[in-house]
Amino acid sequence: MSGCTPSPKFTPDRALYPFEPHYATLPSGARMHYVDVGTGPVLLLLHGNPTWSFLYRKMIPALAPHFRCVAPDLPGFGLSHPALGYGYTVAEHALELQAFVAALGLDRMTIFMQDWGGPLGFSLALKWPEKVDGFVIGNTFAWPMMREGQRRFSWLMGGLPGRAAALAFNGIIRAFFRIGAKEVLSRDEFRHYLLPFKSLNSRRPTHTFPRELVHAGPWLEGLARDIGTLSAKPALLVWGMKDFAFQEGEMRRFMSIFPDHNLVRLPNAGHFIQEDAPADISAAIVDWKRPASVRQERTTTDRGGPTS
Repeated sequence: MSGCTPSPKFTPDRALYPFEPHYATLPSGARMHYVDVGTGPVLLLLHGNPTWSFLYRKMIPALAPHFRCVAPDLPGFGLSHPALGYGYTVAEHALELQAFVAALGLDRMTIFMQDWGGPLGFSLALKWPEKVDGFVIGNTFAWPMMREGQRRFSWLMGGLPGRAAALAFNGIIRAFFRIGAKEVLSRDEFRHYLLPFKSLNSRRPTHTFPRELVHAGPWLEGLARDIGTLSAKPALLVWGMKDFAFQEGEMRRFMSIFPDHNLVRLPNAGHFIQEDAPADISAAIVDWKRPASVRQERTTTDRGGPTS
């Protein structure tokens, strides 16, 4: 059910994050915070690690005139509260995301996915393919990590070094944004990414996700095996070409999985594409969702031809 308003973990600056809070209480006892702005078809905006719905603050105002933008915070992230005993594994997050969608009665969704939002979004679509109209795919994955560099990254950030750094000085967040965002965040913007993890106990989610790159291998294998059943759905790929994590190989793999795709390369964007290219991504989504006849008319007009 929705409408429960617990005591907030922190209070975002309304100048940076001007969205009214919404909460859904899930059967597990988790209380998931979410943004719900705009009208029209549902655009479900999923975040990964170590971010929260704040990641979409620059995109939602441009998208809300065209879509109902729903941006949840995963349990333990942002303003959301996990259930007692929550382990922050990808399998648990997937179940809670399903419970969230059921609680809000979301249907006919387009899912925007980046980072761990990809495995979670595709898992949701495999659960209810009839509820999903398409995907916006940006710098993510949907299979086990096989490259040696990725596995070393999992060991480093998800093992003792990452755990120690997270507990000592929120090291996961600091490292990820140092190498993952090409646009320099303001002091206040970066502070908002640190706010959910002020206490030592709150920092566990940030080093659990990197560990899951390897530990969730069987779960990811199942996802890779089944994702082909979604291949008829349309997809828009918005891909940061300067990402340290997910590069052209992952992009091309998604292109082969989803033959009905549009591709927008973001040449100057890194891993956090929502920070590096929010206007380009928002415009690409709006244009992609226009009826084909309108897109053709717009293209003809832009080239200086007739309008009809």
